[in-house]
Amino acid sequence: MFENPEFWVAVAFVLVVALAFRPAAKAVTETLDARAAKIRSQIEEARKLREDAQALLAEYQRKQRDAMLEAEKIISQARKEAIRFKADAEKDLENAIARRKQQAVERIAQSEAQAILQVRNTAIDLALAAAEKLIQSSLDPAKRQALADKAIAELPARMN
Repeated sequence: MFENPEFWVAVAFVLVVALAFRPAAKAVTETLDARAAKIRSQIEEARKLREDAQALLAEYQRKQRDAMLEAEKIISQARKEAIRFKADAEKDLENAIARRKQQAVERIAQSEAQAILQVRNTAIDLALAAAEKLIQSSLDPAKRQALADKAIAELPARMN
């Protein structure tokens, strides 16, 4: 066995392979370790990014909830203001209608007073015209002259 050259070739081959395998195994191990470390750092970075994303998502969800609550408050306040504006507008409308009604009543009363005055003046004019015709037709000229003189004499006393 020791004299057989194939044995020594096999031993040399094993030694060469063992000696060559050690640095190669070391290089492969280092490469694999570096790759594993890189993968671990990527996994850790991905985990941190995921946590950051979850925190950011939670923050945005909170902000959205807050915004929705604020929007509901604004809508509620706007509804209350709309109800108040409607009530104020109705009250203003009622006041305007009451003022216009009062103005119409006053105008009607004024027109009524003017109509009564016109009727009274017309009645007086007609009565005077009728009295004048009656006096002219029933009295002789001398009596008429006496009545006119008497009315002229009483005129200053009636004016005061």
